[in-house]
Amino acid sequence: MFSVFFINTWVLIAVPTDHLHVLNKIKTVFSNALFSFRRQMKVKVLSRNPDDYVRETKHDIQRVPRNYDPNLHPFEVSREYTRALNATKLERVFAKPFLASLDGHRDGVNCMAKHTKSLSTLLSGSCDGEVKIWNLTKRECVRTLQAHEGFVRGMVVRFCGTSFFTVGDDKTIKQWKMQAPGYGEEEEPLNTILGKTVFTGLDHHQKEGVFATCGQQVDIWDEQRSSPIRSFTWGVDSFSSVRFNPVETELLASCASDRSIVLYDMRESAPLKKVTYNLYTYDMRYLDQPITVHMDHVSAVLDVDYSPTGKEFVSASFDKTIRIFPKDGGHSREVYHTKRMQHVICIKWSSDNKYILSGSDEMNIRLWKANASEKLGVLAPRERAAVNYNQKLKEKFQHHPQIRRITRHRHLPKTIHHQTKELRVMREARRRKERNVRKHSKPGAVPVVSEKEKHVVTVVK
Repeated sequence: MFSVFFINTWVLIAVPTDHLHVLNKIKTVFSNALFSFRRQMKVKVLSRNPDDYVRETKHDIQRVPRNYDPNLHPFEVSREYTRALNATKLERVFAKPFLASLDGHRDGVNCMAKHTKSLSTLLSGSCDGEVKIWNLTKRECVRTLQAHEGFVRGMVVRFCGTSFFTVGDDKTIKQWKMQAPGYGEEEEPLNTILGKTVFTGLDHHQKEGVFATCGQQVDIWDEQRSSPIRSFTWGVDSFSSVRFNPVETELLASCASDRSIVLYDMRESAPLKKVTYNLYTYDMRYLDQPITVHMDHVSAVLDVDYSPTGKEFVSASFDKTIRIFPKDGGHSREVYHTKRMQHVICIKWSSDNKYILSGSDEMNIRLWKANASEKLGVLAPRERAAVNYNQKLKEKFQHHPQIRRITRHRHLPKTIHHQTKELRVMREARRRKERNVRKHSKPGAVPVVSEKEKHVVTVVK
């Protein structure tokens, strides 16, 4: 006679009735073996979260899972280098900086001023005494007034944006309303101050109703008075430009006819310091030598303006070119020129950091992109991500020879190319001569002078 028993769900065994002790041993051995097997067995299970790969709507793009393990991507660097090279080439292909030309002046553009409150408003003054106010969005002149007899030498917008000041060859300072006169009203200045000499430059305080002019001397004026509240001189023939410090608003600086920069403090009765210069960046606390020597122009630099970020500046030159320099870079990152553009007299960098405006001899104001290859308008999120990715790739591989060569290459007019080459030969000849003189002189008789110290003539306190 047999008895039937289930060891577990799958195992069935029949044992004689008189051998039940054998059954108990079999059950014990089998249970121990099964427990050991379960401890050693590992089951791999696929687990997917639908949120990681399912689109929320049919208009979304498909999500692609990526594994960023570097062992799975052995050719990642070579692929990124190829992408950086292609991005650099495309940047030069799409580098079209010129946007528009603002025509209307009947004589050369001599000065410009940015509106302190409106990005789309620009003021310009010409050599025939005419002042024009432009709408940059529509690229048209919205107002014209005859401000002076002769050159308009300088202009500036008041910090509140309600009025602007102009100076000219007729020895007058005039304050004008920013808004156009109503129907039937005549165009008259709000205030007119007659000076003793010709004024050549003008700038307004950032917070107070005070402005500065320069000519044979530097004068500080109060808007409510017809005579200067303070005057500064330093034994030079004339001053060509004056500017207030935008941060330390009590300080100002001027450029003189003897290639010097003079610093002033409105709270003092005399100028602070004077340094003779070419075109360099200085820390105004230490004028013994410049921080950076900016080279590349082959003729006189006539105007300079900083970007709103303070990281770059743009220069206008007599050599008919515009150059953009990093604030700590010795060479320009960009050069703009056209066949028709003549000597560039004045330059401005827009307050939104996107555009550059230049005024030149041939009566035109030109509008340029600050970044030559930048796409204007609204960018889609994927487009913006692609631009940022390409920019990081170019920064990562910027020192590779091929990418550096393509990035730095610029086409120049033949005359500027030859002048640059000639200046390079002359500079190398001077260095070679100096080395030879030092080699055949007593030790220490001809000291080594750095490039920064060579161009500072003197610092006068």
